[in-house]
Amino acid sequence: MTSEHTDAHAPTLEAVAALAGVSRATVSRVVNGSPKVTAEVTETVNKAIADLNYVPNRAARSLASRKTQVVALVVPESTAKVFADPFFASIVQGVALHLADTEYTLNMVISSELNPDKTRRYLMGGNVDGALVVSHHSGDHSYAQLGSSLPIVFGGRPLSDAEHNSFFVDVDNVSGSRGATEHLIARGRRNIALITGPQDMPAGVDRLVGWRQALEAHGLDTSLIEYGDFSPLSGMKAMRRLLERGVPIDGLFATNDQMAAGAYSAILESGRSIPGDIAVVGYDDDYFGLTATPPLTTVHQPSVGLGETMAQVLVKRIAGEPVERVTLLPTELVVRQST
Repeated sequence: MTSEHTDAHAPTLEAVAALAGVSRATVSRVVNGSPKVTAEVTETVNKAIADLNYVPNRAARSLASRKTQVVALVVPESTAKVFADPFFASIVQGVALHLADTEYTLNMVISSELNPDKTRRYLMGGNVDGALVVSHHSGDHSYAQLGSSLPIVFGGRPLSDAEHNSFFVDVDNVSGSRGATEHLIARGRRNIALITGPQDMPAGVDRLVGWRQALEAHGLDTSLIEYGDFSPLSGMKAMRRLLERGVPIDGLFATNDQMAAGAYSAILESGRSIPGDIAVVGYDDDYFGLTATPPLTTVHQPSVGLGETMAQVLVKRIAGEPVERVTLLPTELVVRQST
């Protein structure tokens, strides 16, 4: 039995050079995309690479170029939160979609608050070319200080002015929540409560602002506020507290679908109906809203697009290309039976 290539070992750079009739250095330049090699020589080397099925040594290339071709996605949350919240799955999907057409590999780092220094050492240890930092809940920009040494893009705006130089991608939460509240007002609701997230979280702050803007524009009461932590249980408890006030409530804006799902339980257990007694709007447009009964009117945020855009901005930053520091993506209201 004969074969064009019977060597059991992987082909080497030297073998490619010999077949192409050029030096080892010339092959290395072609592999690394150097513009100093003529088109004719590049074509010859690439043909030799294809004939030998040569795979460049990534580690050697990294040493030569000081590039790892690796991007880290850092999630400063507990593992339990990451795998319970569909938002993170959508972000990962979006990042992976964009990186699929590049040479970058994605590493995911779940970094709890217990040991953030370990993650910082990893990021600054030459292991990655850049990092994406995303936390739907905490809006953690504590990695912003690394930005002068490593390209970093955040998912979500910073809360403090000290981080104003951060590059970030976010959705327009103020506009989205204002539109959600305007929808309830247009449905004839006048006593509209809010369940929002903690005020050390950008989404919790911005979605409260949009709700308040809409109510103030119509001269309506802005005192019906309770806080949760974006989990279903916190939404249920917050809704119970609202109902225990004993004041009229005919509309509810919950600032994510998980809390809206929890609020459903409290509303129904009180003997009230949705939307007959209380119309409900959520935020996210995830499976919590789709599987609710009745189906939940919600603000769709493009979570997959958020991940894609973050990755796009980071790859451009690594390449030294000009990019906007702030990218805001639009939201869209999805009307279902809950209103």
